[in-house]
Amino acid sequence: MDKARLRWVCRRGMKELDVLLERYLVGRYDTAPELERGAFIELLNCEDPDIWSWVMGFEALPGGELDAVIEQLPCFR
Repeated sequence: MDKARLRWVCRRGMKELDVLLERYLVGRYDTAPELERGAFIELLNCEDPDIWSWVMGFEALPGGELDAVIEQLPCFR
């Protein structure tokens, strides 16, 4: 998926997630390992309430490669 398409997919129904995801895309995505980039794309397929709960620590992380991306997101607040 090209970066312009990813930027569009980062636009969510929740402004807070828009900001976090787009900042990650700009600040980390290009230099992230390939597995992490794939996990980011996978994360974009998750529901907003789930992503928000994981990022805020309201729910346990889902496990696997998604955890690495989710743990990075608060750094881009």
